[in-house]
Amino acid sequence: MTGRELVLRSRRVVTPEGERPAAVRVRDGRIATIEPYESVAGEDLGDLALLPGLVDTHVHVNEPGRTEWEGFATATRAAAAGGVTTIIDMPLNSIPPTVDVAALDAKRKAASGQCHVDVGFWGGAVPGNVDSLQELHGAGVFGFKCFLADSGVPEFPPLDRAGLDAALRAVPALFVVHAEDPGSLRPAPVSRRYADFVTSRPPAAEERAVTSVIEAARSAGARAHILHLSAASALAPLAAARAEGVRVSAETCPHYLALAAEDVPDGATRFKCCPPIRDAANRELLWRGLASGVVESVVSDHSPCTPELKRPDTGDFSAARGGIASLQLGLSVMWSRAYERGHTLTDVVRWMAASTADLVGLAHKGRIAVGCDADLVAFAPDEEFTVDPTGLAHRHPVTPYEGHALRGVVRRTWLRGEPVDGEHPRGRLLSRGLS
Repeated sequence: MTGRELVLRSRRVVTPEGERPAAVRVRDGRIATIEPYESVAGEDLGDLALLPGLVDTHVHVNEPGRTEWEGFATATRAAAAGGVTTIIDMPLNSIPPTVDVAALDAKRKAASGQCHVDVGFWGGAVPGNVDSLQELHGAGVFGFKCFLADSGVPEFPPLDRAGLDAALRAVPALFVVHAEDPGSLRPAPVSRRYADFVTSRPPAAEERAVTSVIEAARSAGARAHILHLSAASALAPLAAARAEGVRVSAETCPHYLALAAEDVPDGATRFKCCPPIRDAANRELLWRGLASGVVESVVSDHSPCTPELKRPDTGDFSAARGGIASLQLGLSVMWSRAYERGHTLTDVVRWMAASTADLVGLAHKGRIAVGCDADLVAFAPDEEFTVDPTGLAHRHPVTPYEGHALRGVVRRTWLRGEPVDGEHPRGRLLSRGLS
């Protein structure tokens, strides 16, 4: 928007310093000034809060190769509808997986011209590609995803401890880890009962894997990040490691903070994910970990598939594919449950925008501050709605939040000061260090 200027006024502008009345002046796609609310004319948002666009660093787009599960056009349209203006795409479920530069090029080619929000990419660390990591990092991935247990797709196998150690030493990069210990997992029984599935992936699987990642990061002097933490029992080793100076951090997801295993109906396979949603007592301990800063960020882990792969015909949790599709709903889910617990919009923005942007080095994203990208969201924090899957923009209308009453509605989204309309994709492809 070179040469153009936009001024948005709100009595609830959420800045890194807190919520306050302000007028945000945008020039050439960046926030130029933040001025007193009364001092400048502009578009008044009325009762709407003005938030920075969220940065979701854990999204499975699946294109190319499994675009029938999700694609860049649908995923980024859903992101914008949910107030997310930057996503970092995971390296698996697409074919080829992003484990070398040729695969990264294929991803970028598939995404080009389709994205309604900005998109970056993780690389993958798998057995046999340690010699490709340096080149892939140089090509602009934001770091490397690896699994310690079966990923669920054959083309992205897990690393054993020796493989993890070798990867951490191969390149000075951020490694994000699906931390479940394979020796602690058991085959899920054929069952429509969610409790039977949860039993197959006990908290000990996460505790042991998190401890292993901490030990590997400590030994290598590397930076590691625990993905989608669900077991609150892993909070203590994480806190101890960080106090010691080990470079390890952790995220969790809205579904672990909003849902509870005992509330999952029989056969409701739309709730299946790995690691699993645990009980309400565990959920409340996760909230404490988030409030205390042991867990720094909240991301969607948006991981959809075709509806038939969820096996609604049988409701068998052992046969259903895992993954929660929630990219469009994450902000509303988090605000609903955070509000109930006395947290503020400033807290939610820190967890879902600033902390995630900092994780991947996007200093000009995730906050309303002078010089940052004018990625902005007009949000009605007091408005309530009931989730209707037919109103979701991602490819398949399958969600565990169907019928849930939520608080907070995204009214408008801007990307670098331009309204996102869902029809004209203006998102950019981001590279580490060049974004």
